[in-house]
Parts: sequence; structure tokens; C-alpha cells
Amino acid sequence: MRFVIYGAGAIGGTIGGRLSQHGHDAVLVARGPHAAAIRDRGLRLVSPDDEATLRLPVVEHPRELTFAGDEVVILAVKSQDTVAALAALGAVAPPEITLVCAQNGVANEREALRRIAHVVAMYVMMPAAHTEPGVVEVSSAPISGVLDVGRYPKGSDERVTAIAAALSAASFESLARPDVMRWKHKKLLTNLGNAVEAACGRIQTEDAHALVELARVEGRGVLTAAGIGVVSDEEEAERRGERLVSRPIGGKPRGGGSSWQSLTRGTGSIEADYLNGEIVLLGRLHGVATPVNAMLQRTANELARDRRPPGTLSARELLGRLR
Repeated sequence: MRFVIYGAGAIGGTIGGRLSQHGHDAVLVARGPHAAAIRDRGLRLVSPDDEATLRLPVVEHPRELTFAGDEVVILAVKSQDTVAALAALGAVAPPEITLVCAQNGVANEREALRRIAHVVAMYVMMPAAHTEPGVVEVSSAPISGVLDVGRYPKGSDERVTAIAAALSAASFESLARPDVMRWKHKKLLTNLGNAVEAACGRIQTEDAHALVELARVEGRGVLTAAGIGVVSDEEEAERRGERLVSRPIGGKPRGGGSSWQSLTRGTGSIEADYLNGEIVLLGRLHGVATPVNAMLQRTANELARDRRPPGTLSARELLGRLR
């Protein structure tokens, strides 16, 4: 199986790097300085237990690749970049490819299914980071992450099982799940705190914890009103178990999640429209008020647009915006 990793940041870089380490044919699609660094020096993959510099092929656009049609494309760009990535891919890739959405949020798979028949959803639990060109860090070892997969909108097949097997042999734990979207909606609820972490830095104060819980209470209410099934806290805790234990790398703790990293890199965009914004959208569709998530969505977009670093605001300031 040939893997094309479209978006070689924290998640994509780790997946592509580990697959390559374990003998799989993997090529990266990356941008700008990150692509240049990988091309010049290799991809540096760092974990608490090991460090490797991997010489993977890298391109900056799918048109630089030759597709046979049996590729597995793992889409790992941020959700706000999905439409552009799918358009670029669709211009050169045959319809027989398998597309795996290894992304936060739950809107990417539906967008992909407009263009590609075989879409796979991936539930990602992996404490990874990318803040420096050419470098990705994964804070869990020896298991790098939990990457469960299933057909979208539901089901499984031989291709899904083969993807899960390849990942499981490359330092990940991966199960084929016919109900994978129940798991992705659970991850969506977890990610509603990303905007708080991005705005406030580490979620340490009582106000910050309270704000995250308010966002998740809204989220649970909206998903219930929409009739969307979500796995329980107990199911998720059992899946995580003792597998993922985030440990310091080089004596320093992990900085923050995906939204925190977007502000750190000053990318000018953030995925809040597909996290808090997904709850806002569903709330509007089903008549449920979502003032907390709407405020967090606006705030995260404002910080990204102004290229302000994480930790710019306090949780008390955010609570004040609600009033």
C-alpha cells in the first residue's frame, strides 16, 4: 500500500514518519519552509524514547505526484484548508483512491465524499506537535497514538482493515470501527476546549476549567438535540487506558494542542469554525442556544487573524465577553 500524507504537520508528519520507519511506501505533501527543511535535511521525528531523521520524499503539491489509483491518501491538513486540498487532489488523483480524514472536527468527511467515493474517517488520539520547520514531536511512547478508522458515514471493509493493520504495525494502535463517527463526535467535544487553551495558554485556573466545561455542556446538548450518537466517557477512557501517557521531550513539557500550535506558528488561521463553530451550526439548525461556543469561535478567529500568540487573554476576560 502506498501512503500519501497530505499535510505533514504534527499528525501527518508523525503518521508518515512512523509508516516509513516500518517499511511502508510513504510520501509527504507539505508547504513552504517545512517542505524545504524536509527536502534538505529530512524529517526529524522526536519522541520521549527516540529521535530519527527520516529521508522521506516530499512534494509541495499533489500535481508533483504520479497516482496509480490504489493510493491511500491521509488528509491531515487543518479543517479550514480541506476544501482547497480536496480541489488540488481532485485535479490530479483518480477517483479510485482511498481518502482518510485524519483531522479534528466532523465536517471533512462529508466534504470529501462529494468528490471521492471511498472516504475513511480516522479518530485521532495523539499528543503531537509541530512548531518548527522540518520537525515533528510526539509525546507518547512506545505507542505513538490511537488511530481508529472506519468507512464514512459508517461501516468497514477490507481496505479499512488493511489500513488499521498497517498503522498497528507502525507504533500505533488502530481498530477498524464501523461506528467511527460516534468516536469522532466525542473527540469534537474534547476539542471544544482548544480555543480556551489557545487564548489563555495552559488550562490551569478554575475559570478556564469552568469555561471549557460550559462549552462542552453546550456541545453535548446540541448533539443530543441533533440525534447524534457519541461514545461515553467510560468507552473513551477504556480505549485510552494506559496506552497514551504524554511525557516530556528533552525535559520540557508539551506546549499545547492544535489550535495553540496555530497561534504559536502565526499561521493567520485556526480551526475554530470546525470545532466550536460546528456546535454553533448544529445549535442554529436545531434551535439550541450556544453563546459560549459562539464567543470562543469569534475569539479564536480574532486572535488568529491578528496573529496574536497563545496566552494573550485570561479566562476571566473570556467569561466577561459572555456577559
